[in-house]
Amino acid sequence: MAKIGNIDVGDFPLLLAPMEDVSDPPFRALCKEQGADVVYTEFISSEGLIRDAAKSVMKLDIYEKERPVGIQIFGAVEESMLRSVEIVEASGPDIIDINFGCPVKKVVSKGAGAGILKDIDLMVSLTKAMVNHTKLPVTVKTRLGWDHDSIKIVEVAERLQDVGCAAISIHGRTRAQMYKGDADWAPIAEVKNNPRMHIPVFGNGDVNSPERAVEMRDKYGLDGAMIGRASIGYPWFFNEVKHFIATGTHKKPPTLEERVQAARRHLQMSIDWKGEILGVFETRRHYTNYFRGIPHFKEYRMKLVTSDKSEDVFAAMDVIEKEFAGYEFV
Repeated sequence: MAKIGNIDVGDFPLLLAPMEDVSDPPFRALCKEQGADVVYTEFISSEGLIRDAAKSVMKLDIYEKERPVGIQIFGAVEESMLRSVEIVEASGPDIIDINFGCPVKKVVSKGAGAGILKDIDLMVSLTKAMVNHTKLPVTVKTRLGWDHDSIKIVEVAERLQDVGCAAISIHGRTRAQMYKGDADWAPIAEVKNNPRMHIPVFGNGDVNSPERAVEMRDKYGLDGAMIGRASIGYPWFFNEVKHFIATGTHKKPPTLEERVQAARRHLQMSIDWKGEILGVFETRRHYTNYFRGIPHFKEYRMKLVTSDKSEDVFAAMDVIEKEFAGYEFV
């Protein structure tokens, strides 16, 4: 049984990765319903929080049905990070997660996210300061290293544990790789197999099938899997993994009707949470996967991703449900 602090998260838990403009409350709700054991918010800028920036503050919204839920923050200035911890605590999450892995330039250029992998001492001191500033469990999400020549993840993970980190999620790529090439889980297994490690070690990167999740557990011995891109527009992935672990067989994929129903709910929840314009815009990225595999679907997909009014998107979903009724997904 894996535990984050004193929170039981299950035997080989599946965690929804924090993803910008993806891991919002509507999507987290769908993933939770479909088997996600722990969910994380989109990453939130510590500087944005302390300036009371509207977009950052909005990301603090969490709901009881999501628990256990972690709020993820990023930054590289200790004072700002500690002030943001106080703001985050007030929202009542179960976990505070530090983003030491985001590879995008606008974050890295400020020394935050994966940028901090060039200064491991700062990474450790920030973690220590945050652990000492809250009673909530503090976890870390990071990458193998800045580049191939600077991978010291076994040492880094041990140092983070020693200053109080409650769990660590490791993406099996370096910052230099971005999202290219294959994720390498072997160094993550080295972290787990370090006899001095006693906190949960979760793997991330290329968990794109139930078989891969089982491989992460059985071959690499990791404590759980953090799932990102495989869940976008496909919240059923979590239960499909659990079904495969339990039975060794593949769960029947959701029907067209179930997909349309989920897409409708997703869009409506997004509109309810962030308004018509953002709700319509930010749900677009999910539609390709909601309806992946349907032949001759381009015309319908274009309507979903180019319509600016929710009524037009809902109308397109109605047409899809009628036109492709009974379609068998494999």
